[in-house]
Amino acid sequence: MDYTPHQQNIIKRYYDHREDIAKQRLSELVTELYLAEGKKRQQVWKRIAAALSQLGIKPDKIEQMVNTDNPVQLAEFLNNSGRGKR
Repeated sequence: MDYTPHQQNIIKRYYDHREDIAKQRLSELVTELYLAEGKKRQQVWKRIAAALSQLGIKPDKIEQMVNTDNPVQLAEFLNNSGRGKR
């Protein structure tokens, strides 16, 4: 498919900032997690696990966070991951 130069720039910027976009989405999901209960909370954790996986977080670390079901721990992890810790 041929894209116009403008569309190519939009696509390039998206891929250049994909990690930042994913981190922002995770921050929003942490907020949802604080408010969610029951099945809704399980669904939010599934979305969080998928987003963490896309960021390259190791599956055992993801599983550990999901099993602890602790939004505070997740928020701290996300804050620290911005400083190069995974």
